[in-house]
Amino acid sequence: MSTSQASSEPWATDEALVRAARLGDQEAFREIVDRHGPAMYRYALHMVGDASDASEVTQEAFVSAWRSLSGFAGRSSLRTWLIRLVHRRAADLQRNRRATPIDDGLMSRLTPAAPDNPLQSVLDAELLEALQLALNELPWHQRATWLLREVEEMSYEEISIALAMPIGAVRGHLYRGRRTLAERMARWR
Repeated sequence: MSTSQASSEPWATDEALVRAARLGDQEAFREIVDRHGPAMYRYALHMVGDASDASEVTQEAFVSAWRSLSGFAGRSSLRTWLIRLVHRRAADLQRNRRATPIDDGLMSRLTPAAPDNPLQSVLDAELLEALQLALNELPWHQRATWLLREVEEMSYEEISIALAMPIGAVRGHLYRGRRTLAERMARWR
């Protein structure tokens, strides 16, 4: 199977796509972008809070991935490695500015849509606003671990690799983040 065939097959594994992309197969890399780009962008958007910045962070992460694909050793999944690249770019951006609120559209995916009940719609909107505020107030690592675990459904090990911190630190940040969110969201129980 040629590298161009490997990238055009929808069932090609990440490993096969990485091998093909390392050989210069741009279609294989496009498949990587298509496969992992939405999660990377979603994570970036949650972390930086602005669609334009999230697009820039994600694009920079993919440029970095293309340039350093030969250095990807496969000790983690491709998804975890790509999320780590996004996290680094988002952290760089965040260091240079103040926190910004998260877009309402993002948070709406965390709660189910309300039925055609105006009162429930108002309550849901208030809940999302309260959750946004609570997330914005979390320290960077607590916010990152919470988003990767609760929104992206990554394992503790994947989060540890993506954020370059020991699993114990992941557990600690996640515990403190959950506890803080629970305190701030107590009225919504």
